[in-house]
Amino acid sequence: MAHIVVIGAGQAGEALVSRLRKSGFDGAVTLIGDEPAPPYQRPPLSKAYLLGDMALERLYLRPESYYADQDIALRLSAQVTRIDPAAKQVHLGDEVLSYDQLALTTGSTPRRLPASIGGDLDGVHVVRTLADVDGMAPSFRDGARALIVGGGYIGLEAAAVAAKLGVHVTLVEMADRILQRVAAPETSDYFRALHRAHGVEIREGVGLDHLTGSDHVTGAQLSDGSTIEVDFVIVGVGITPNTDLAEAAGLKIDNGIHTDAQGRSSDPSIWAAGDCASFPYRGDRIRLESVPNAIDQANVVADNMLGADVDYVAKPWFWSDQYDVKLQIAGLNTGYDRVVTRQGDGAVTSFWYYRGDALVAVDAMNDPRAYMIAKRLIEAGKSADPAHVADPSYELKELLKA
Repeated sequence: MAHIVVIGAGQAGEALVSRLRKSGFDGAVTLIGDEPAPPYQRPPLSKAYLLGDMALERLYLRPESYYADQDIALRLSAQVTRIDPAAKQVHLGDEVLSYDQLALTTGSTPRRLPASIGGDLDGVHVVRTLADVDGMAPSFRDGARALIVGGGYIGLEAAAVAAKLGVHVTLVEMADRILQRVAAPETSDYFRALHRAHGVEIREGVGLDHLTGSDHVTGAQLSDGSTIEVDFVIVGVGITPNTDLAEAAGLKIDNGIHTDAQGRSSDPSIWAAGDCASFPYRGDRIRLESVPNAIDQANVVADNMLGADVDYVAKPWFWSDQYDVKLQIAGLNTGYDRVVTRQGDGAVTSFWYYRGDALVAVDAMNDPRAYMIAKRLIEAGKSADPAHVADPSYELKELLKA
């Protein structure tokens, strides 16, 4: 009987094994995860779960009973030590599992501060796993002082939750502005103003020199020479794809596990999906860090493992929740050369990215209509007249008729 093994029990891993069963695969399926909890949602961890608005069980992608009901062997708290592609075997210490096909949905790991600048002090946290958030939760108390290192979406979301819980927040961003790597200045301006209105101190063009404290962090010296007292630190300076197992197994690595358009790695029996995988996209090669990509790509990989022979066509979209603002992003803004603003009422705003005459992406704040219409246009390879976009009296749905 054929055996499919999936390493990585996150969003992509759960989607992949569920798709296999839904598609009628009746062979053996094993899903291996290194955490003690069954597959769960990560986005609510640092928001609804940390705020106490979501119970642990609601994080789970499926009830724990689902895996047994579907005859999926769920191996939790299991550490894969080696993959042997020649023998088609996965090693978990002394235990060996043979596979016919293997999928790597190993995800990514947040970058940490070096120990040489205090990164190993107690009270210094990253945001990725259930254990990470459970470990930092007691620090979020009214009147505490937090330093957020990094002005990307992870850092800003953490700052929003902390501020809502009464924490005094200082956020430092080494670049000239927050969100510089991922968004236009207009989006940076919007979220800077939002956070400052909620009492967050944002310091741009300022990095962290080092943290202070003997065992537990007590302060920080910044790159401009200033010092601040802190009770805890959250580090949000990006993630790296988990490729160690793949690299040790001799698979091709290129900003992630290199796959073809169908999700197959350089070994024809090994596939990859989610944060850890890089894949072809419009003549380039990209790696997407998002829940929708993890699910969609995993579904395509599952289909191809069963012989579908179809390419994965990415439809990039992302979201971020901060205070009472929901940001929805469609497309990729790489190479944009102008931004058109559509201003609605109050906090309702959208920024439309163009490369030449082509619409390539949108950032929509509390504006689901703008997001959905722009998303449909981008996916269809259509653009939108910038004059119409900028005119708040113009009915956006008319853009779909062009």
